[in-house]
Amino acid sequence: MISLKEKYKKEVLPQMMKKFGYKNPMAVPCIKKVTINSSFGKTAVTKTGAEREKLINLVSQDLALITGQKAKIAKSKKSIAGFKLREGLEIAEFITLRKQRMWDFLERFIHLVLPRTRDFKGLNPMSVDQKGNFTVGFKENVAFPEIFTEKEKTIFGLEITITTNAKNKEEGLELYKLMGFPMKEGK
Repeated sequence: MISLKEKYKKEVLPQMMKKFGYKNPMAVPCIKKVTINSSFGKTAVTKTGAEREKLINLVSQDLALITGQKAKIAKSKKSIAGFKLREGLEIAEFITLRKQRMWDFLERFIHLVLPRTRDFKGLNPMSVDQKGNFTVGFKENVAFPEIFTEKEKTIFGLEITITTNAKNKEEGLELYKLMGFPMKEGK
């Protein structure tokens, strides 16, 4: 089976050049990075210091298993009393994948994770923004094959953003379709 990176170079690049009339292969849109983030703000705010630390460690371990890279912690910038949020409190973790880890993650995402998702009927093309970036959210992290549901203590949601250098939504959508992302038909 051909890898996703090779598929881009051998199949997607020539088709995109032909469809959009690019003269230089460097002008063809490509995937630049993949960002995975998970917010545990609501659950972490109500817990004590030790319980919060334990939750953060569990989420960090799972994200590291999924991506093969350590997560970076995002802290709140200001206090909001209505949300019981204090300044400097850990509220999320994120990972940015580039180069080979990005390609490996996307292969697993397309061929393993999406088919395992409950009631999956295709990715929504409306999730592609005007710059061709694609964002998809998961309510549960157990869709990933690296996570063992029997051992899982905390189930958390996460969001995956695939960033391209496409100039518009049409180019981004065509790139995803040619790469093998299972998109829903229609608008």
